[in-house]
Amino acid sequence: MNTLHAVEEGMLIASVVMVLVAGVLLLFRIWRGPSMLDRAVALDVAAALIIAGIGAKAAHDGDAFYFPVMLVLAFLGFTGSVGIARFIAVRDRPTVRPDGKEDHR
Repeated sequence: MNTLHAVEEGMLIASVVMVLVAGVLLLFRIWRGPSMLDRAVALDVAAALIIAGIGAKAAHDGDAFYFPVMLVLAFLGFTGSVGIARFIAVRDRPTVRPDGKEDHR
């Protein structure tokens, strides 16, 4: 095992760890909210994390088979998040309290 291979394996392990940490933080954001629009954005980020995980697997295997799958998932994630945001943004607007300040619940 040469140095370049060891560096490549270390970078792949680091990228997978970062994707897993981001996934845990993402689950917290989906669970906590505070609004439905935040949850919708978190689901869009979930699609990006899935694509990043598939990309790390493709890099580890050295196989280009996964690239079309990643492209389709990116397209579906984008169209899904635009559709969700369109319907949630209208419903989830901040209300104005009697004192004139906006309530962002």
